[in-house]
Amino acid sequence: MTIHTTAERRTGVYGGEQLARYGFGDGHPFGPDRHDAFWDALAESGLKAKIRSLPPVQARDEEVLRFHTGPYLEQVRQQSATGQGYLDYGDTPAVVGIYESALFVVGSTLDAVARILAGDLTRAMVPIAGLHHARRDGAAGFCVFNDCGVAIETLRQVHGIQRIAYVDIDAHHGDGVFYAFDDDPELAVVDFHEDGHYLYPGTGHADETGTGAARGTKLNVPLPPFAEDGQFLRLWSRAERFIENYRPQFILLQCGADALAGDPITHLQLSPAVHRQVTASLCRIADEICEGRLLAMGGGGYERDHTARAWTQVVAAMVETTERGIEP
Repeated sequence: MTIHTTAERRTGVYGGEQLARYGFGDGHPFGPDRHDAFWDALAESGLKAKIRSLPPVQARDEEVLRFHTGPYLEQVRQQSATGQGYLDYGDTPAVVGIYESALFVVGSTLDAVARILAGDLTRAMVPIAGLHHARRDGAAGFCVFNDCGVAIETLRQVHGIQRIAYVDIDAHHGDGVFYAFDDDPELAVVDFHEDGHYLYPGTGHADETGTGAARGTKLNVPLPPFAEDGQFLRLWSRAERFIENYRPQFILLQCGADALAGDPITHLQLSPAVHRQVTASLCRIADEICEGRLLAMGGGGYERDHTARAWTQVVAAMVETTERGIEP
């Protein structure tokens, strides 16, 4: 058992101009101002003195190709140079420079994974990340490269980590991750989201539990429109048991904040308290089972102030649990 002090700053948070640039222009729901809104809230909270602020890191093509196909990567590169058209069927514009910006999202996520596994950090947060809709061969829903999927493949292929828990509380079902690994028995998925009958992408039904040998390793929890904290948290205890029984070696959290009341494109009515409680719960499980290894990725969230507060609560829970000073 190792005792850590607050001064060691065991929680890392990534930020900087290259991450802020990932987006689709001022006025777009996924605009560059989301980054600064979060960092302003983090500064106001007093948490910046208790975390390690880390700069963005750019991924290499070969790292992206652990999850994505070569033809799709080349498509992104070419359309990013011209800024013309869409990378999907109309949600994800090919703005100039989006290829480079997406590489910084993936690279920052992978740097966080490497630092956690090396023991340099216990937990980390990459706010502009969690791009969970992108498929192996295409973009979707504002997501160009699926850093969650690249992280999972990197944990397996590079670091030898097989048993991974992926937890997603974004209002939208994380379809790009779910269906890429729905037959993978060593990836446990817990996905809370607004019922697909009412919200994009229309997937993630409760009876989707994995296929083949992976049946039973995936837990979809669709919530009705206008669900509030109480309903979410009553269901969360089942998710805790699901993750604990799986005994992962690493936990990934996609902590999208578009399930909060007031988000302009969803209908759920959660508060930032859910983000704090979920993160604290996962920190406890991580400390008990997998040496504290937890990486949070920001995901969606389109009401700037609410999103900033929710992500700040994620960081607060990480800092609070590491400040207790006890890790396995």
